[in-house]
Amino acid sequence: MATEFKNVEYLLEQMAGAGELRSRAMFGEYAIYCNEKVIAFVCDNQLFMKIVEGSHAFLDATHEAPAYPGSKNYLLVPEEKWDDREWLRDFVRVTEEQVPLPKPKKKKDRA
Repeated sequence: MATEFKNVEYLLEQMAGAGELRSRAMFGEYAIYCNEKVIAFVCDNQLFMKIVEGSHAFLDATHEAPAYPGSKNYLLVPEEKWDDREWLRDFVRVTEEQVPLPKPKKKKDRA
């Protein structure tokens, strides 16, 4: 089931203040970026945060789950936590601080 964009919009509103936020559609699902770093995915209308040092202060290991078949584990954020703006914003900040910037893409040689 593809994610409804209204859920992504709501999550971005709740995360406001954590940094520069945006989403990007990917195969019917969404990546959430904070300061140009992918910090989470929204798949099947569920929020999956990347696991970094400090993540387990927000959710313990029992919340670890793959975001999509074959993916590594992320922290599945219970929907009732989406409404806690301060908690969610702090979780995003901690995650963003630990996630490295993406590597620059190599330019393709054109012959």
